Amino acid sequence: MNKNKTETKKTKSIENKTVSNPLSKQLNSLAKTTVKQKKSEDKKTSNPITSEISNIVAKINNFNTTKTSNRLYGGYMNTGFHKVVDFADLVLALNSALINKTKEQDLFVSMHNVLLEKLDNVFTAFGIYHEKSKCLNLKLFNSMGNTYTSKVFLSEDTNPIIECFNTCKPIYFDDNSFLKIPYMQNSSSLILPLNSVNGCKGVMIIGKNDLEDHIGLFSFIANYCALFMQNMELLEQTNKYTNTDTLTGLYTHRGFQEILAAELKRAEENETQLSIIMLDVNNISKINRELGDAKGDEVIKLLAEKVKQNIRSTDKAGRYGGDEIAIIMPETGTADAKYLAEYITYCLSCCFVDDVGPVKVSVGITTFPEASRDQEKLLILAEQAMYISQAKGYKEGMSAIVSSSDFNFWADDALNSFAEVISKRHAQLGIDFEEELVHKFNNEKIISQNHLMELANSLAGAIDAKDPYTKGHSTSVSRYSEALARAINLPEDQVQKIKLGALLHDVGKIGIPENVLKKPDKLSDEEWQIMKQHPVIGAEKVLAPNEALRELIPMVKYHHEHLDGSGYPEHLKGDEIPLEARIIAVADTYHALISDRPYRKGMSVEKACEILQEGAGKQWDRDLIRQFISIAPSLSTII
Repeated sequence: MNKNKTETKKTKSIENKTVSNPLSKQLNSLAKTTVKQKKSEDKKTSNPITSEISNIVAKINNFNTTKTSNRLYGGYMNTGFHKVVDFADLVLALNSALINKTKEQDLFVSMHNVLLEKLDNVFTAFGIYHEKSKCLNLKLFNSMGNTYTSKVFLSEDTNPIIECFNTCKPIYFDDNSFLKIPYMQNSSSLILPLNSVNGCKGVMIIGKNDLEDHIGLFSFIANYCALFMQNMELLEQTNKYTNTDTLTGLYTHRGFQEILAAELKRAEENETQLSIIMLDVNNISKINRELGDAKGDEVIKLLAEKVKQNIRSTDKAGRYGGDEIAIIMPETGTADAKYLAEYITYCLSCCFVDDVGPVKVSVGITTFPEASRDQEKLLILAEQAMYISQAKGYKEGMSAIVSSSDFNFWADDALNSFAEVISKRHAQLGIDFEEELVHKFNNEKIISQNHLMELANSLAGAIDAKDPYTKGHSTSVSRYSEALARAINLPEDQVQKIKLGALLHDVGKIGIPENVLKKPDKLSDEEWQIMKQHPVIGAEKVLAPNEALRELIPMVKYHHEHLDGSGYPEHLKGDEIPLEARIIAVADTYHALISDRPYRKGMSVEKACEILQEGAGKQWDRDLIRQFISIAPSLSTII
């Protein structure tokens, strides 16, 4: 299709502010033309754009005889089923998927669903270029309904994803191991550039078992996805509102971000401080629900007025969220930012709103460059501090004002608030709480053994919280393992190592999808194969990057091995299994037996010991079982 005609068509549709997306119109036209062509090949069209599309259709119509196979999870339950690709039906489905889509995320989900239904894709992934971070935010959808997100930085020039983005050329693989997702079904993979008139916007990755026969078809789809994204950007630029929020008179979220970026650049050039204050109206949802949205707007307007009255001429304020107002304070440290925040909260406490009373807010503060030099991280820290302020409540009738320098990241309220912020901004950042948690853990500077134990406890607690059916499991297994190690008279340094390894034995569950981890029923064969990956994930993803924890790898990796070789992941036998891993295996099994599960009640100590005895010499070390049974009654059984 002629590029100039394409650009003219897009610009015209945006200037006329048409309701439907121009790409949807093109696909609809393509669908109709294809159906018409199937009815009568003798009929012609006079529209040059449709004629061009018809040529494309003619070139790829031979895909109609191509067959695809659908294999679930790496070859398990292979049905050998083949489906003929109906191109006309595929184009109609794509057209329906694109209608009324205005966000990239919606486009990606719809595109994956169509390709899964019509072509039996194993997975579909989109990596969109983020200019500021110099990375591709990758989001992958697989055939089992799971999603995976990560960042791929441009500096990783040996990564095939980056190679495709830089060269703007497709790359074909016989497998998908380059994605490094341990529980992903294996398949051929095709990385395609998302090329638009303004350059490459990212990549689309397709996983499919007979992919080599469909490269032309998927290139066609990738080009249309890129065109769709380009049109969305143009439409957004055309229709974007002024940077002033109509309710408060402050900057809009967009305007605030632009001002902050400029001020941070200036602060970095001048080597000065910059503080961000974030204020959140408490109970605004309750006010809106019980008193109406008009009353909620009144409260937000009051907060905005007090902010405008008390900030300096060099400060800037914006409506960051629905009930959140943020202030940018150039050349200001944390102490001065706290002073302003205290004065604003005092002014609010003196103002009474009918039926509401004094306006109460939660306040979080962060400061450049001490807290971070990155704009996104600064805002995350300010939000995190604000949520901690909300949890702390009020002292002597005043809001608790919290700075990002005031709290320990690994404290319970800090972890909870961090999870809340990351969850809220997950789609924007392309990361999740668990990924950030492991990154923070592995970059923490360990100053003592006690410090390491505190971090491990916090990490284990966060992982246990991910699985509602095993809350407190890691702590209990650590305690039981320590008791058994002492019972067989191991040296104290080895006991402490076992205690720490047991605490982190399930750390690999951080990489298991929640729909598998939280399933209330017994796992299917496919789901069980995924769950069995957690020892390897824990050893390689969490422990291996941390030099202080590498000696724990054998315990974490092999605590599900059995003496008779029936365990996993490597089917070790007898003394091939490290003693420490054998100790943790006994403690892990015992706690699982006495704990409640969705499908059964926890067993008594006697019954659990009886089961351990039956498996002695087969699954577990006979001598360790004998020692553990002798101490089990003395162990606390409070779950």
